[in-house]
Amino acid sequence: MAEISPRKRIWGWFFFDWASQPYHTLLVTFIFGPFFASIASDHFIASGLSEGLADARAQTLWSYCLTVTGLLIGLGAPIMGAFADTTGKRLPWIIAFSAMYVLGATALWWTNPDGSNLWWGLMAFGFGFVGAEYALIFINSQLPSLGTAEEVGDLSGSGFAFGYLGGVLSLMIMLLLFVEQPSGTTLIGLAPAFGLDPEMREGTRFVGPFTALWFAIFMVPYFLWVRDVGPPRQGRGVGAALGALTKTIKGLRHRVSLSTYLGSSMFYRDALNGLYGFGGTYAILVLNWSIVSVGIFGIIGAISAALFSWIGGKADKAFGPKPVIIFAIWALIAVCVTIVAMDRTQIFGIPLGQGSKLPDMIFFCCGVLIGGFGGMLQSASRSMMVRHTDPAAPTENFGLYGLSGRATAFMAPALIGLVTTLSGSARIGVSPVIFLFLIGLVLLRWVKSEGDRETWAAI
Repeated sequence: MAEISPRKRIWGWFFFDWASQPYHTLLVTFIFGPFFASIASDHFIASGLSEGLADARAQTLWSYCLTVTGLLIGLGAPIMGAFADTTGKRLPWIIAFSAMYVLGATALWWTNPDGSNLWWGLMAFGFGFVGAEYALIFINSQLPSLGTAEEVGDLSGSGFAFGYLGGVLSLMIMLLLFVEQPSGTTLIGLAPAFGLDPEMREGTRFVGPFTALWFAIFMVPYFLWVRDVGPPRQGRGVGAALGALTKTIKGLRHRVSLSTYLGSSMFYRDALNGLYGFGGTYAILVLNWSIVSVGIFGIIGAISAALFSWIGGKADKAFGPKPVIIFAIWALIAVCVTIVAMDRTQIFGIPLGQGSKLPDMIFFCCGVLIGGFGGMLQSASRSMMVRHTDPAAPTENFGLYGLSGRATAFMAPALIGLVTTLSGSARIGVSPVIFLFLIGLVLLRWVKSEGDRETWAAI
């Protein structure tokens, strides 16, 4: 077999981002999430609730789904990472979790538009989401082997940018050919492709099978060009994995920079996931947008994310990841404050005329900034983790990174659900993400820009 060049291996690794991004772009944020919120709200209105309470209950139900999946991802991530390192194999795990991704996404087709099987939709979404996030842990652990410490920031940014471009293209295809407007036609005036029934919302529900098919096709370059390159096998079985993980966790007390970085990223990535998870539902429930409008909003945000991720990668290479992370967090805090202070009738307490389009324009701008600075934050965060990664156990270390990003992944959805329930407002319910960003920002003070390679080498 011909040897795979380093350049091909890098492009194969990039293709995972391209293949997997639609789960986040299409399902979490811009099509299935808002679709679920709309049918759940209509279902609760039909059961006798007022529109405001129905909107709040729909957002709370979505938050429960993200809470449970966050717990499953966070608790299992470091164990699976350690197990992969002790056996020296990552590809079998990536294949298994890819199958979960495809099955979960495909099953979303059977989510009824009348809201009669909401739990089916939530379980199918959660199953695929767990697969997507677990696969990402193993993919991230391959980043240190793709280049030098000085190169990985640029590679991380380019990977995210390429992935977001895939998200843009997939979203455009869905809006142009499948997602039906209230008129029954797509954004360009066509009937949904393949004879899908707009009355049954089949064009919108097709987002599940479409996402699964996209992933299956575009993972081919990854599996052709990327091979397991990592440390030699250290042992076998669950016992060896748990032993290695226990040693790593005990060693965290000697690694202040890594410990505080894991804590910081735990809070700010949880806040970012909260924004992604509820941005589309906010537009549906607070601003009363259609799913097509949310999709256009998503295209703008994803294009921004691709551009900002690429720029962030260049800034990371020039200045290091920490300044990029800090700048992105402050920008996202400003966006969150604006979102919470705005609805159809006012912004920052200033009344708006009936039918004013200002909230729509402002939220579109917020979408550009959320996508842009969110992409930049994710890229720089992955690069910062490389600077804290032991090359002898990259998957285990990125399992801890996955844990820090998901151990409290229930927190943002749970807090949003709690505040939404207590306030009876889907708008005010988003406010907890501001405080999570601030906590992450404070903890960054103790994180070394250059990482702590010297510390883990001495342990």
